[in-house]
Amino acid sequence: MSEYWLISAPGDKTCQQTWDTMNNMTSKQNNLSTNYKFQIPDLKVGTLDQLVGLSDDLGKLDGFVEQVTRKVAHYLGEVLEDQKDKLQENLMANNGGRPPDKDGGGGGFPVNDRDSESSSGVYVTPLQSPADTESSTTTTPDQSPQVDTCQPILGPADLPSYLTRFQWDIAKYPIKQSLRNIADIISKQVGQIDADLKTKSAAYNNLKGNLQNLEKKQTGSLLTRNLADLVKKEHFILDSEYLQTLLVIVPRAQTAEWNATYEKITDMIVPRSSQLITQDNEYGLYTVSLFKKVVEEFKLHAREKKFIVRDFTYNEEELAAGKNEITKLVTDKKKQFGPLVRWLKVNFSECFCAWIHVKALRVFVESVLRYGLPVNFQAILIHPNKKMTKRLRDVLNQLYGHLDSSAALSGPNVDSVDIPGLGFGQSEYYPYVYYKINVDMIESKI
Repeated sequence: MSEYWLISAPGDKTCQQTWDTMNNMTSKQNNLSTNYKFQIPDLKVGTLDQLVGLSDDLGKLDGFVEQVTRKVAHYLGEVLEDQKDKLQENLMANNGGRPPDKDGGGGGFPVNDRDSESSSGVYVTPLQSPADTESSTTTTPDQSPQVDTCQPILGPADLPSYLTRFQWDIAKYPIKQSLRNIADIISKQVGQIDADLKTKSAAYNNLKGNLQNLEKKQTGSLLTRNLADLVKKEHFILDSEYLQTLLVIVPRAQTAEWNATYEKITDMIVPRSSQLITQDNEYGLYTVSLFKKVVEEFKLHAREKKFIVRDFTYNEEELAAGKNEITKLVTDKKKQFGPLVRWLKVNFSECFCAWIHVKALRVFVESVLRYGLPVNFQAILIHPNKKMTKRLRDVLNQLYGHLDSSAALSGPNVDSVDIPGLGFGQSEYYPYVYYKINVDMIESKI
């Protein structure tokens, strides 16, 4: 399953007790889920009014950042084209910061790869395949596998690994800033990526569209395809003051009729001047030479017999330019492909990491609003086991139903509770803080 639940519960005497109680009930005793501590730093709380206003804004920011993240992933799949099966291994999350030092600061890894610069101006380490990242697990005889979440992944990781070992990136989002400032940093960062994506995708799609149109003209029916690569100089009478050679498309069913009647369509047609150049399943391409002054009359009478005269003038310079245009477009596309893929990989990572930080902000704000001050709650990331979601939800309601008796009966099929400013008007409301995270960036729709 690609679905995770990010919840928080009020701390007992210690947050560790909250974790132990919940983990015992859901994972150790009933094997309903795999659980991870979700580390949120000590953020600046601010005033109640600020938290209430920020709660609504974070909900909108959450939706926006997720949408941009999925747009970047979707477009990367489009750009990869025939290599789309490699999309998953290119969707990595890069935790570019190091753990905070004694002074509470943090920093990124210095890199020299200029292609790895994101739209936000933050450099990240070059991406690699998921196979290069391993998570360490330990198993004891009396419990399900527990993932070591104490060691954050620094550098590229697959999306579940980044999420389950999440660590706040202090370098990008300083915790000494207010919650509103952090949200504004994320909004500006992702907004810039969204704007750059529109510009880059429009330019690349335009190039790809022009190339596809030219390539289509190189194939297909003789009625519409480019004839430049089919004809030769010797097929035409050139530099004549009186004569001109036309190219005529003849249905194959009317081949005999063409050969018998083309000299009689108008006067002044050169006898035995018709020559078959090529044919496909439906049509044949023929030449015919005639006097220039009867060209328009010939076109008219030929159309009456369903013989189509193609508008074509043999010009070696123009034909060479057409072939050079295709070569140029192919070359330009190859030149743009590599940098564009790198940009998409880097900025997908930026967006995904920003999205999870928004989730962390939402958990923090909602937990303070629900559980009060001083700040005392445990954030937990839950990965439900297959076909265990209903039982898991029941166990969580048993544990935390006392926090809000009206919410214990709520769920996805119950009308939402709308309390302005507290973000409770979401489609799924429970007595504990709850947010769903779906890390499937391929199958899920934008």
